[in-house]
Order: sequence, then C-alpha cells, then structure tokens
Amino acid sequence: EKLRISEPSNAYDFGQTVNAVNATKDKAACADLLTITDPKKLPVLLSNKLEGEILLIFIQALEHYMAEKDPGLVYQHLFYLSKAERFKVVLALLSKNEKEEVQQLFDLLSENQSDQYSLEDLESLKKVYEL
Repeated sequence: EKLRISEPSNAYDFGQTVNAVNATKDKAACADLLTITDPKKLPVLLSNKLEGEILLIFIQALEHYMAEKDPGLVYQHLFYLSKAERFKVVLALLSKNEKEEVQQLFDLLSENQSDQYSLEDLESLKKVYEL
C-alpha cells in the first residue's frame, strides 16, 4: 500500500510521516515528502529527531528520485539538513558504506549542475558532510 504524503504542518506530523516512510523504507514516498517540504523548514521539522536511518533514507530518496530532476532542490535540502540538531552526531556515526552513499549524491550534484549552486558551494557543503 502506497503511503499518502501530504505537506506536514508541524514537527509532530513531519515526524510521524518520516517514521512511516522509514519503517517501510519507501524511498519514493520519502522523495514525495521532501519535494513538498520547504528545505528551510527542515531543521525545525526535524527538531531533535534526526537519526542515522533517517539521514540515510533522505540521502537515498534525494539521490534516486530527485537529484537528476531537481538538483537545486536537493542541494537546498542537503544544506538545511546540515543545520538540523544532532546532524554532527549522526554524521559521526555513519559507516564507511553510508558515507560513500552521501558521496555518490554529491557526485550526482556535480554532474547535474543547477543555477541554484556553484561548484564552490558544493565543495564547501561537502566539507560540512566531512567528505
């Protein structure tokens, strides 16, 4: 059964949707959620609930469903995701393979340029993600 995604109005709704998406590992639904969520609101919507699994399903959704269609939006999400509470902690706990997945997403963003970011922007964001 496909998850129905609607724009979350608060951190609680967002958290419920993220948990449902994560429980089913539904990357397409996660991409739908990220497509309708304003990247600037991510830190507030995530509140203190960012976990490694959540970061990864976001990365996978961005990579597999959004990077080629809308690299600018993906960049924005990565930028604001890095401002979320617990980001540094979660990043520090990623395995080598998980880090490689994040690297692949950045590689896709350099291939699919957007006028919303320069290669310099991308490079400095990579440093934030410790790549």
